[in-house]
Amino acid sequence: MRDGALTSRESILAELQRIFVEQFELDVQAITLEAHLYHDLDIDSIDAVDLMVELKEVTGRKLDPETFKKVRTVGDVVDAVYDLLQG
Repeated sequence: MRDGALTSRESILAELQRIFVEQFELDVQAITLEAHLYHDLDIDSIDAVDLMVELKEVTGRKLDPETFKKVRTVGDVVDAVYDLLQG
């Protein structure tokens, strides 16, 4: 899915759910906007780098590492990707 298909927060969440299920073998039910990346989904710093790489492939754009350091929840990731694609 390229960024043209990621036009809403809902479509970004759906793509994130796909990534988390395929790349990190997580249960889709656990991937909610409120889910904390580290505490709830057990995403560590290496996984976060892998997620950034995957998001770059999906969107065709690079997320700012400083912005990504501030994300804590899936909702934060959705917002960061949405803002990236709007700019």
